[in-house]
Parts: sequence; C-alpha cells; structure tokens
Amino acid sequence: MRGLAGLALLVGLGICITVGAAYSSPVPLGDWLSHPRASLALAQGENPAPVVLVRPRVAPLSAMAQLGKAIFFDPSLSGSGRLSCASCHDPQNFYGPPGALPAMMGGAHLTSQGARAVPSLMYLDHQPNFSIGLDTTAGEDDFMPVIPPPANAPRVTKTALDNAQSAANLVPQGGLFWDGRADTLQTQALGPLLNPVEMDGGTIAAIAAKLKSAPYAADFTTLFGQGVFNDPQALVSEAVFAVARYEMEAPSFHPYSSKFDAWLEGKARFTPAELRGYLLFNNPAKGDCGACHADALLPGNRPPLFTDHQYEALGVPRNPAIALNRNPAYFDLGLCGPYRTDMAAQTRFCGMFLTPTLRNVATRKVFFHNGAYHTLQQVLDFYDFRDTEPAKIYPIGPEGRVEKFNDLPQRYRANVDRIDPPLNRHKGEAPAMSRQDEADIIAFLNTLTDGYVPRS
Repeated sequence: MRGLAGLALLVGLGICITVGAAYSSPVPLGDWLSHPRASLALAQGENPAPVVLVRPRVAPLSAMAQLGKAIFFDPSLSGSGRLSCASCHDPQNFYGPPGALPAMMGGAHLTSQGARAVPSLMYLDHQPNFSIGLDTTAGEDDFMPVIPPPANAPRVTKTALDNAQSAANLVPQGGLFWDGRADTLQTQALGPLLNPVEMDGGTIAAIAAKLKSAPYAADFTTLFGQGVFNDPQALVSEAVFAVARYEMEAPSFHPYSSKFDAWLEGKARFTPAELRGYLLFNNPAKGDCGACHADALLPGNRPPLFTDHQYEALGVPRNPAIALNRNPAYFDLGLCGPYRTDMAAQTRFCGMFLTPTLRNVATRKVFFHNGAYHTLQQVLDFYDFRDTEPAKIYPIGPEGRVEKFNDLPQRYRANVDRIDPPLNRHKGEAPAMSRQDEADIIAFLNTLTDGYVPRS
C-alpha cells in the first residue's frame, strides 16, 4: 500500500488497515491512497476516482416480455389458484421472499412447506451456466504472500506447484437455484410450476390447458400462431421462455440503483461507518466478504454483482423450522442432492451451495439456503463464532458436546471451508470482527439496496 497521508487519514477515521493485506475493490486501495484527492475525498466519504457505470439498456418491454409479465403474476397456473411466481419472488421485496419464513408454503392447499429459502431473482442476467473449472475470479494480489517461507523449506518445482494449484482451484460455479441445477431462466421458471410443494401446477398438459384459457391466451396466438395450442410441451416452453424474457428486459430486475452505485460514480458520499464497513468488507483480516461476494467492476465498466458465482460449504446449522429436518435421516446436501441428481457421486462437493449476490441483502428477512438466520447481525455472528465459540452457533448434544456442522453427515464435514478468512480460526481464538466491525459492515451492506436517489 502506498500513500502515507491517505493511510494516516483512514486511521484517523477509525479504519484499521493491516499492512500487507490484499484488498479486492473496484478501485485498488493502493491507487486510492496515492490518488492526489484521496485525503480530501475519503475524509468527505467520496470515491476518489469516480467511474462511469454501464447499465443494461432500458427500453419498452417486447411483446414476448409483456406476455411473460402476465404469466409471472398469474396465480391461476398453480394448484391452489393462489400462488404466482410473484408470490414468492415479490417485486416489493426485490424479487425475494415476502416474509421471514425459512421456506415458503405451497402445494394444492398452501400447506406444504418448501425445502429451501427463496433466493432473489434479481441480477441473474449475467449468471453463467453451471460448470466445474479453474477458479479464475481471484486476482494476482489475492495470493500475495505476507510472510516468506523459511530458508530451509523444501523446494517445490513449478510443474508440481502448478498441478497442485490446478487441482485445488477446480471449483463448481454458475447455474441457478441454490444447487445450480438449471442453466437458463426458462428452466428455472418451470421448476416451481411443476414442484408439488411450490406452485404445484400438475402436469405439462394441465399447465397448458390453463394457459389456453388464460386472459392473455390471445397473445400466444399473436406471437406463435394458433397451432401453438396443439402442442402442450411447446406451449409451456414458450410460456417459461416469455417469463425469462420479462426477467431479462424489465429494468426492475437489474436497476443498479443503490447508494454504492451512486458512490462509485461520484454521486454520493459514504458516512464514516459506511466507509469503514466497506474496507472491513474487503479486509481479509476482518470480514473478507469480498473474497466470495466480489465487488470489482465487471468488463466494460459494468457494476459489480457482489458474487463470484461459486459454491461454498459453510456448515450452517440445521434449521428445525424446516419440516423436512424433523427426519434425522434427511440432509440437504446442495450440489450432490437430493434435488440435484447428476452429481451425487461428486462427494467432495456435498454441502456446497451457490454464493448469492449481496445486492439488496439488507432488505432480506431470511438468510442462507435453509433460512437459518433472519438478521445480518446473526449472519455476521455465524462467521465470527462458528469456530471460535461454536456453542453460540450449534446445539449441545445429549452427551454435552457441541454438535458442530450438525446439518451435514459426518462423512461430508471435511468439505466445510476452514481455510478462507474469517473461517480459519480455532476454538478459543479471538473472532475476526468486533461488534463495531459488524455494525460498520452492516452499514455498508445497507448501501447495496436499490432505489437510492442521490442528492443534488
């Protein structure tokens, strides 16, 4: 890091920086601190190096997207006649769940509980297809050694090192749902329609019959011709494709209108708490949130998505409020089952779930795949105490022992991340974040909520 004046300023603001730590941010911290305006700008909460963000083009919805919108809000397609896509992916809650239920209620009578928390449908327009490949998201600085190896350490050839790093960096990434089992928005839209504990629309033929009698049926004829009603499979396929077009075209699914976006463009100022939180968010000795929830600008000056699209096994505690968890033999293993069936043999990925975007995260009332937590404070406490004071996170078993990682079978607990900060600590050690650190990070996370209107 460069710029002693800037460093002194941040210390004066109460922002602690670990020398030698690698930061991942839209503007490298070293460039900030050496920027001629760094001291003045940061003192005022401004971005010293504003950028021009490139957002998706805003245009009137196509006829296909308008049809998709009608389908998205149509509860008649469900078995109960009361559940639409928008019921669980509520526009008033940033296309996430409308309340704090760990999983939504569905089925023919809205009495069947789902298995997982509802993820948001926002910011999926650039979600890559599922794959297992090299981890290409980490920058060179993320591997910067802080302490050099001892002089007598055994030498490792470059070939051996490259091979080891390649094997270690093979990671699952991309896809939709918590387990990535869908690659397209239309496949994702079809899933809840057919799921008996969600919309429970029944068979393809039953859904097609409802589409044929829907108020917007004439739009199918206009777009595809009368013959589309003769093939139920084609009709339903066109319907979910229309829903996907609506999600791609409607600006409300990807507005990039948060205070953070305005701050990047030099149109907003962070409070001291928000600025401290942003640096803590990227500090590997503290929150290290940016390691997975990447906040770097995307190619073409597109705004950051706050996810690396990868999967992690975090060891979140079992949620007794999920009805399926009353069966002690039931486990949600994420990538390797039970809802994804093609990777059951890939046991090294058992317990891994997709890293969601953190945009609008401060508005959510349910967190992680099983809805185990309901506040950001609880989430940060999980990261702080999972390893340092596990009794604060997990239940105590009948033998008086903490049942750590109790939502995974014993044989898969080695998959849980114990390497990446702040999850690399041990029992009895000091947690990575103080209460003030957590409060500051939450202050920053609130800047990721869309709908911010910059002051003139």
